[in-house]
Amino acid sequence: MTADMAHWPEEDARTYRAAGYWRGETYADHLTRLADEHGDRTAVVDERVRLSYLELDARAVRVAHGLTGLGIGAGDRVLVQLPNRAEFLVLWFALAKIGAVPVHTQPGHRHAELTHLARLSEASAYVIPDTHARFDHRDLAETVRGAAPSLRHVIVVGDPGDHGFTAYSDLEGARPAEPLPPHGARSGDMALLLLSGGTTGLPKLIPRTHDDYLYNARAAGEVCGLGPDTVYLAVLPVAFNYTMNCPGVLGALAVGGTVVMAPDPDPALCQSLVEAEGVTVTSINPQLAPLWLEEAAAGAADLSTLQILQVGSARLADDVAKRMVAELDCTVQQIFGMAEGLICLTRPTDPPEIVTTTQGRPISEADEVRVVDDDGTEVPEGEVGELLTRGPYTLRGYYRAAEHNARSFTADGFYRTGDRVRRVPTGHLIVAGRSKDQINRAGEKIAATEVEGHLAAHPTIRSAALVPAPDPVLGERSVAFVETTGQGTPTRRDLVGFLAERGLAAYKVPDEVRALDAMPLTPVGKADKKALAALLAETAEGAAR
Repeated sequence: MTADMAHWPEEDARTYRAAGYWRGETYADHLTRLADEHGDRTAVVDERVRLSYLELDARAVRVAHGLTGLGIGAGDRVLVQLPNRAEFLVLWFALAKIGAVPVHTQPGHRHAELTHLARLSEASAYVIPDTHARFDHRDLAETVRGAAPSLRHVIVVGDPGDHGFTAYSDLEGARPAEPLPPHGARSGDMALLLLSGGTTGLPKLIPRTHDDYLYNARAAGEVCGLGPDTVYLAVLPVAFNYTMNCPGVLGALAVGGTVVMAPDPDPALCQSLVEAEGVTVTSINPQLAPLWLEEAAAGAADLSTLQILQVGSARLADDVAKRMVAELDCTVQQIFGMAEGLICLTRPTDPPEIVTTTQGRPISEADEVRVVDDDGTEVPEGEVGELLTRGPYTLRGYYRAAEHNARSFTADGFYRTGDRVRRVPTGHLIVAGRSKDQINRAGEKIAATEVEGHLAAHPTIRSAALVPAPDPVLGERSVAFVETTGQGTPTRRDLVGFLAERGLAAYKVPDEVRALDAMPLTPVGKADKKALAALLAETAEGAAR
C-alpha cells in the first residue's frame, strides 16, 4: 500500500491474473490493438466528426505528443471537464499513451468541487470546453487555476480566449516526427481517477487500474452480449462511470463497436439519434425514464434497432420499471453499481418479475458480496442489511484518504458501500436505500428510497425526493419534493389515500409536499438532496424572521 493508493494483496492479484480477469494490458496498448483489429470501422461519432479506430488512435498519438510538449508526462494528473464529444475520448487515450492520469469531473462541477479536486490530485493541467450549456468554462478555469498552485496548464477545446490558455487544436494539430517516448506504465498502475457519487460533501477520488477497469468493461459487456455490431449511445455525461464503463463507451469499443455521443440528454434528440445511427444499447437514469416513455409513445423516432435500454445511477421505481417493460419493444435492464467497483445487472434472460423488482446481480463470478447488520453479522436471505463487497474490479482504498479508508473497508478488504439491500434466492439485489438516507420520525425509521418509489407511481408525479426537516415534536418530519407531469400537484391528503392503497404504513406518508418546476440534480443525475435541504433551510430561516 502506498500513501496515495491501496493495492490488492499480492495473493488476490495472483488469483485474478491466473483466472484471466487481469490480462496485463494498459489502455495505451489496448487502443493500439483495437486500431490494428478494427481499422476503418467507425469507433466514435459526435455531432461534428466520425472517427474510425485508426483515426482515433492517430489523433490520440498526436495529442499525446502535444501534451509532452507542454511537459505533461507519466504520473501527472489532469482534470478533464469535457461534455459528450469525440475530443473526450481522444484526450483520454492520449493521456494513457503518456502514462498520465485523467481525473474525471462533471460538466456541472464548479469552483468548490474543481478546486478541491485539483488540490487533492495535485493536477498539473485542466482541460475544458470554451463554453457549454451557455456557461463559460474559461472564467471558471481562471478562478480554479488561481486557487490550485499545481495547475500549470489550462487546455481549451474551442476558443482559448485571452487568459493565456492553450488551444486543444494546437495539440491535435501536432505532426510528430519521432515515436512517443516510453511511458513506463504497467497494467497494475492507476489508469484514471473517478469521483465518488455521494449527494453530500465534496467528492472523494477513486483510483482504477488498467487491469481492473479493462476487466470491468469486458465482464459487463459479456453480460449484455456486446459485439462488433454494437452501437452504444452515450446519453448521460461520458465522464460518469455508468456511461463510461458499465459497459458503456469503453465496453463498446472493447469489442469493436461504435460509440455515439449525444450532445444533450433530451429524449427527443436521443431517440432521433437511435434512429439515425442504428443504436442498439443506451443508458439512462430514473429521472429520464418517464420522459423516454412519453417520447417513445409519441412515435416520432424509429426505435426498432434498440435492443437494450439500461436504467441506473439511482433506484428505479418498480411501477416505472413495469411500464417500461410493458411499453418498450426492447430489453429493459436494471443496473446497480458504483464507481468504486461492483456492478450488478439484470440479465436479458431474466423474467419480467426479476427485471422490474430487482437491481440485478454481480457481473463477475469473482465478486464477493455480504449483506450485514450494524454489527457486521450477515443477515438472513431476504432481510435488509448493508452491502459489503470485494473483487477484481472493486477498489481497496480511496485516493489519499487514509482516515476515510479506515472506516470504509473491513480488515479483510471488503468495501462498506453504505447501500442497504436485500438479496433474493437468485442472487439478485433489491436496493432499499442508503444507510444515511433515512428519516427518523418520532423514532420510526423511514427509508427515503422506498417512499420515493411509491410516490413515482402516482399518475401526476414525474419524480420525487424525500428529505428530512427538523421538527420540535417529531424530531424529523418528512418533506416530499415532487416534479409533476403538469396535471396538478397532489396534496398530502391525496397521498394519504394513494399510499394507503399501496400498502404503505401511515407514518411513511410525507408530512409535507412541495412542488418543483424541475428536480435539482447532482452532476451525475441523482436528485440533489443537498440542494433540497438548503431550500428547506432557506424557507425555515425566512419563516423565523
